[in-house]
Amino acid sequence: MRTVIKTFLVLAAATTTLAQPSNWSCSSTVSAQPTASMDPQLLQDLQSAPTAIKRFQRLLVQGGSLLTGDALRKLIVFDFKGAQPASGALGGATKAASIETYPFLSGLSISLTAAFLEPCGINTPHVHPRANEFLVLVQGSNLQFGSVLENGLVAAGQNQEVTGTLSQYEGTVFPQGSIHYQFNNACEKAVFFAALDSVDPGTSTIAQNLFSLNTNVLNATLGYPQTIDGHNFEEFKDAIPRNLAQDVGNCLVRCSSQQGEE
Repeated sequence: MRTVIKTFLVLAAATTTLAQPSNWSCSSTVSAQPTASMDPQLLQDLQSAPTAIKRFQRLLVQGGSLLTGDALRKLIVFDFKGAQPASGALGGATKAASIETYPFLSGLSISLTAAFLEPCGINTPHVHPRANEFLVLVQGSNLQFGSVLENGLVAAGQNQEVTGTLSQYEGTVFPQGSIHYQFNNACEKAVFFAALDSVDPGTSTIAQNLFSLNTNVLNATLGYPQTIDGHNFEEFKDAIPRNLAQDVGNCLVRCSSQQGEE
């Protein structure tokens, strides 16, 4: 599995052109599930409001009076607890306040995603096609990150991955369209919040989506490598983990060793 994770990062650096849409996920990354309060008709009404105050009236006012109590709370307060991992994901889970899950954001050009990474969990390389991201680590001590901006940043053949490590309450930015990832290189859980300047930032996971392309195109793109050929391509593709994968061998070995000493 360590080889697969390493391949993700190599592919992310090598396929910038393919990953540059016209406008991250984040979710991050795992798509948030709509909350029980999401009402398609309400969202349509909000989007058709001619002014901002009309939009707020349609959301928060009934019969000329502001809603109160639980009726108001469920519209203005978003609960980030209870994040659920995607099917098959082992490395953690995300929960996003976006236009789908939090209608109060309508027209505000902002959204927020919370990510809960298990020890050694990695949020694999992905792109947000419609948003810049400002990420802050609120729990944890060793969140490694990397990003590739676009073609032409450095001279040909030079390393173009922008990398770093975050400690608690430190943050960094991932520009719109950049390929980026986060890796919790620690033996305790990590929690980060990612603010995005769009109510619908979108997320495109690089390796997972690359390997969904035509096999002949992939073989040509990868230069017919010895480790991925016509005989084992399907097997390799099936081995790619979900968006939040848990591994990176050294981290797991270190954490297992620490547990054994306790």
